[in-house]
Amino acid sequence: MIQNFPFYLSLIIVIVLLIMIANKIRVAYPVLLVVAGLLISIIPDIPMIRIDPELILIIFLPPLLYEAAWTISWKELWKWRRIIGSFAFVVVFLTATIVAFVANHFIPGFSLALGFLLGGIVSPPDAVSAGAILKFVKVPKRMSSILEGESLLNDASSLIIFRFAMIAVATGQFVWHEAVLSFSWMLVGGIGTGLLIGWLFMKAHKMLPTDANMDTVLTLVTPYLMYIAAEEIHSSGVLAVVSGGLLLSNHRHSFLTTSSRLRGISVWGSLAFVLNGLVFILIGLDLPEIISGLDGVSVSTAIGYGLMITLVLVVVRILSAYGAVFITLIARNFIDVADSRHPGFKVPAILGWTGMRGVVSLAAALSIPVKLSQNGPDFPHRNLILFITFIVILTTLLVQGLTLPLIIRKVDLPDYNDYLPNDEAEEMIRREMSKLTLDHLDTNYRELLEKSSFLQQISKKWQDKMEKEPDIKISSEIREAYLDVLDRQRAWLIEQNKNEQRHLDEDLIRKHLMQIDLEEERLLLVH
Repeated sequence: MIQNFPFYLSLIIVIVLLIMIANKIRVAYPVLLVVAGLLISIIPDIPMIRIDPELILIIFLPPLLYEAAWTISWKELWKWRRIIGSFAFVVVFLTATIVAFVANHFIPGFSLALGFLLGGIVSPPDAVSAGAILKFVKVPKRMSSILEGESLLNDASSLIIFRFAMIAVATGQFVWHEAVLSFSWMLVGGIGTGLLIGWLFMKAHKMLPTDANMDTVLTLVTPYLMYIAAEEIHSSGVLAVVSGGLLLSNHRHSFLTTSSRLRGISVWGSLAFVLNGLVFILIGLDLPEIISGLDGVSVSTAIGYGLMITLVLVVVRILSAYGAVFITLIARNFIDVADSRHPGFKVPAILGWTGMRGVVSLAAALSIPVKLSQNGPDFPHRNLILFITFIVILTTLLVQGLTLPLIIRKVDLPDYNDYLPNDEAEEMIRREMSKLTLDHLDTNYRELLEKSSFLQQISKKWQDKMEKEPDIKISSEIREAYLDVLDRQRAWLIEQNKNEQRHLDEDLIRKHLMQIDLEEERLLLVH
């Protein structure tokens, strides 16, 4: 381990350089990282990176899921809950089932249980890959929201399938009524564990005398504790992290200080950056070891199996996208849907083509134990499953990942006008927050306003950033008044985000909330 440490450090540098190149040539960085890992793996005497299968899910999944839960918009998640839920659960279960029967029929020696195991591994699309691609092209906000929400929840459904299939492979039996009870407990126990631990951490942040560094450390511990606690009671660790992360994310302004929020954004952004980069480069680095374990199956045959499963995944997802449209058109006659207009046929086609696989699929495949039990026989077809997973990830990243931006540019996607245009929304927020600030100062701090040049400056142009700190003495009383103004602005923005009639993009609201946090931090640093 120690002798390979320079190699691990060099990998981080390679990841950074490759992502810089990917941004420069406008290619999704997961594509370059996978190819780079593949090329590095064929260099003679390159150290093998080995991670304990039992630890792979714990190391990578909790922080990546937690970070995703913090960045996703709850408003968008709730608005598109039906389509997100259908893709995250129904489509994943359907995909895993079809993969199971195809694998069982065409791959010699592949039982139905092993087929479901493979289906659970390869069924969830990867949001990191799609997000990296979509940032180079303009797509409707609803599309990116659906992809983000789907990826946040489909990990849970796919890993539930994966767990049941593992039990079936190990025991050779599958009892339906026990599975239904176990599935229900995984859902209820996972969500309940995440919410309980999230609530406890909220209280801890409020009651304990923590600073920004301590708060950041606690946020790093939180997802791991949620995941491990849920897994210990045999429920879903993924749902625990997602539910707990969403709870804390939506109450972040009630228990974290401004400094803690700003520090957390920087730390979590860097951590997610490194973990995602490592996972994608690991995909390529693992190939030689996987190939060496393909006993009794030629590489060309295994590649054929991988391409066959990839084709199944692509076809099922595209058909599911159009099926969701068809069901929505019927459902709008009986229930309220997020948008009752006909979505057209372009967006479902694009959604169907965004099914790149990545982090979760690799982590799940690598977590398969080498042996069925401690001293038992080898896990059947483990390396073949790993190889098929690798082919699926590589093919979807290269084919769909490289063609998706071209397709989006060629297809004239409709503008659904889900939100006010950014310029118009910015102007509305600026105007109304200015009025709110002036009214709040005049109503609550009129006497201070008359004698304080600082508050007079704020009342005239609070939203402008000063290039240098003002050479003005600010008393604690005046500082508290301005902090109160910022709190009122923050509360107003949060209220506007909940107001469905305003049609404001939550990303824009978060931008202004961060500006308020930065202004508050600047004021606190003056003293």
